[in-house]
Amino acid sequence: MSRLFSALVLLMAVASCGGGHKAPPRNLDNACSIIQQRPEYLKAFRATQRRWGVPVHVQMATIYHESRFRGDARTPHQYLLGVIPVGRQSSAYGYSQALDGTWDDYRRDTGRRRAKRDRISDAADFMGWYMRQSREKNGIQLYDARNQYLAYHEGHYGYSRGSYRSKPWLQRVAGQVESRAQAYQAQLATCRKFR
Repeated sequence: MSRLFSALVLLMAVASCGGGHKAPPRNLDNACSIIQQRPEYLKAFRATQRRWGVPVHVQMATIYHESRFRGDARTPHQYLLGVIPVGRQSSAYGYSQALDGTWDDYRRDTGRRRAKRDRISDAADFMGWYMRQSREKNGIQLYDARNQYLAYHEGHYGYSRGSYRSKPWLQRVAGQVESRAQAYQAQLATCRKFR
């Protein structure tokens, strides 16, 4: 009997590790589905919109392209000679894919010392803080998903220098962010949960 009990306890422990709060919602192409499955996302996005002015659909489109709504997203490993792991491409982590240094700046600047990149409310607030700075430093409107994404990816200084102009792939992705933001905005207008 004790073997059966031990096996059940082990099975329950392993099963409790699956999925989790960091797993992405299903149907990422539908904003209504996302907020229906994860009401805490909508709460976080609305709080960020109130505090920083960044529209919900811009936040959602950016998070989609940064992490596909995975709270534990990381950049891929790099390999020497194709087999020897030498670390990750960058320190980007979490929903917002914030880099270590930028995340530290955010926590210092906002006083949110306990903020975590794998917590949606903190990741959304970070994004709002960063995009507000993009408006102040580079004049990018908060609803301009395309240029906000370019500044988010290249950094404020890189954006002001126009570093994205030599990266056709990045301009393509920024166009996809803009299209997704427009689609999410139209979908959210029809959601009962969003009204």
